[in-house]
Amino acid sequence: MCRTLFSKHEKMKQILYLSILTALLLSACGNRAEQPIRLQGETQGTYYSIIYYDSLQRNLQPQIDSLLHDFDLTANLWVDSSLIRRINRNQDTIISEMFRDILLKSLAINQYTHGAFNCKIGSLVNLYGFGFEKRKDVSDQQIDSILTYIKQDSTIISPTQQPGEYVLTKLPQIQLDFNAIAQGYTSDLIAQMFDRLGLDNYLIDIGGEVIAKGRKSNGEHWTVGIERPAESKYSEQQVETAILLDNQSVVTSGNYRKYYEENGVRYSHTIDPATGHPVAHSLLSVSVVSKESWYADAMATAFMVMGLEKSLQFIEQHPEDPDIQAVFFIYNEQGQYKTYATPKFQEIIKEI
Repeated sequence: MCRTLFSKHEKMKQILYLSILTALLLSACGNRAEQPIRLQGETQGTYYSIIYYDSLQRNLQPQIDSLLHDFDLTANLWVDSSLIRRINRNQDTIISEMFRDILLKSLAINQYTHGAFNCKIGSLVNLYGFGFEKRKDVSDQQIDSILTYIKQDSTIISPTQQPGEYVLTKLPQIQLDFNAIAQGYTSDLIAQMFDRLGLDNYLIDIGGEVIAKGRKSNGEHWTVGIERPAESKYSEQQVETAILLDNQSVVTSGNYRKYYEENGVRYSHTIDPATGHPVAHSLLSVSVVSKESWYADAMATAFMVMGLEKSLQFIEQHPEDPDIQAVFFIYNEQGQYKTYATPKFQEIIKEI
């Protein structure tokens, strides 16, 4: 999903849309001995919506909100006192276990995707006005300067004498940005908490980053809708297709909700780390299915950078990766709307 702060109206529209969609997709469910618990709230500038079955009928919203609050204090760029903001201002060098984990995952995907995913492009994101700063006039000289620092940076993580505490060493000009992995990562955090509490059947949705475990009450897999790419940020949401999740996550990344227009040209919020410019290809959105939500989130972003052709080549070149299941939505050169689904993705599509 797009990484942006939503207005109250937009948030409520999304929550209402999800509630209607959930009711539609769960309408075929039978009865469980225990009633499903449904929780909703706001986090990271978007919504969260959670359904779970618990024989003890526990209300876990306080624990969920506490976990999300801890994440905000660690890696939310819109929280001025967060650790990532202090790191980016070079006011701190000590990082927590959670920060280290997010960073290591981000660096691993950076290598795996040959740079298509890069958490060090925070300065570029802010330069284009897609972060917490207003958009500035962008020059090639500014972009080249930022790219030079990104290429030179060698991030080092060293343990301290305190358990769960580490020292981060990086170039002072580097701005870290975890937004392309944040919602998927926090979906996993909540899932891990549910697992520790012995919950076997749940559906977690944070801003469209969904992870499902177990089954519905009739023994079937959870069913999740995938949004059709909209014509603009103001368009109503429509379901393009539905898929069955078998202890999996699905994440969608797209360029159709967050962009800016200048002189009749639409500029995507997806920045290519290789060029420093917004991507300019026909790929509108991509949905990736994986066992872990953080991985699906990161790969969806990487595929949006690569574009359709390079993404399909990447998938073909990595047959050993069972987690790469994806569907791509594009406008071709003739202006026609097209979809491309990998064979593994086609197997989980459900008629609606």
